[in-house]
Amino acid sequence: MKAKGFLMSVVLLMAMSMGANAQGILDRIADRAVNRAVYKAESEAERGLNKAADKVFSKKKKKDKKSKDEDEEEQEEEKNSKKTKKATVATTTDFKRGSVILFQDDITAEQVGEFPSKWDLISGNAETKTLDDIKAIEITNDGCITPLIEKEGAYLPEEFTLEYEFYYWEEKEDIGLNDLKIILATSTDRTVYPDYMGENMAFSLLHGVSNEFKHSYHYNGDRDGEFEYEFSEGWHKVAISFNKRALKVYFDGNRVVNLPRVNQPKWFCFQVPFDYHDLIFIRNIVLAKGAVALYDRNSTDLSAMEKAIAETGKFVTNNILFDTGKATLKAESMAEIQKVADYMKANPSVRFEVQGHTDNQGSDKINDPLSQERAEAIVKALVGMGCDEFNLRAVGKGSHEPVADNGTEAGRTQNRRVVFVKK
Repeated sequence: MKAKGFLMSVVLLMAMSMGANAQGILDRIADRAVNRAVYKAESEAERGLNKAADKVFSKKKKKDKKSKDEDEEEQEEEKNSKKTKKATVATTTDFKRGSVILFQDDITAEQVGEFPSKWDLISGNAETKTLDDIKAIEITNDGCITPLIEKEGAYLPEEFTLEYEFYYWEEKEDIGLNDLKIILATSTDRTVYPDYMGENMAFSLLHGVSNEFKHSYHYNGDRDGEFEYEFSEGWHKVAISFNKRALKVYFDGNRVVNLPRVNQPKWFCFQVPFDYHDLIFIRNIVLAKGAVALYDRNSTDLSAMEKAIAETGKFVTNNILFDTGKATLKAESMAEIQKVADYMKANPSVRFEVQGHTDNQGSDKINDPLSQERAEAIVKALVGMGCDEFNLRAVGKGSHEPVADNGTEAGRTQNRRVVFVKK
């Protein structure tokens, strides 16, 4: 402060001595001082504002960083949670063995090296062997075996379960896919190998016994499917349930095949392709009467049929279809025929005249015998489902009793019908 006072005194003396010029110099010095003071004040204010702003921004930055860190942490937790969270798939284990045993062979009483006494040979070879001190049947040389049942022809009931065990190898070289076949045949000749993909086959299951986990099946002659199931090395159980029309397959209790419409099988056999040795082993084969309960979401349709018969004495359907110009039933017709079969078995004294009707396309010379053959085909199918042939009579009506205009396609469709007349 003393230095500043001394400086001002000197300035005043100089101003007094210098006159007007000195006064101009003094004014400029004063202006500069004021400007510096203003600049200093503005600078301090600005620095204060900047400091305050920095403080605010610093807090926000810290907050933003914290929020970002928290978000990243939450995202990481969610990511880890998704990694550990696994979807669960429900497996159906509704298999239940039939109540009456029809055939059973656990192989324990068999003599090693001999053909198993409870079986018949269709082709190839089979013999009793031990695998880790456990007796089993080995099938070789394109072998095909079937149970030795004295009754000729068909022996499978309309409801049955079939079980067996087979050995699965984790590592076997030069082994093809689908090495073991179980075939449910529709023919009645048990001395002939039923083609596992042909017309004599109701259902065939082809599954591997080593390495591969893809398996396949065929049914109703020309339909097929495939699925995946992985076995570990050792013995595994296969089970089949057939109930009137529905067929299910289970691997180790887990359902792997579920078919709503399969033709009625008559007998079964095991078949192994190629000349395998020390590979295909089966044991604990059980055939029983009875099956897993039938789930039928169309059960109300049967009541509708019962109602029609009760009210009119007949049941008319356009859902039984044939190949064009032939008496060959289409596969989709079996559901409708099964309804009639179920009704007849529930009412064993009922007799039906099965009438086949055609439209007027073609001559009577063609349509009359065709309608007769189609009616006979339906009767044959019903008998195959367990109906008494005595209660059925096939009648071909041709195009002589139309119920709609044959001049339109809609009318011709109505005229192509089957009528079950109660007698």
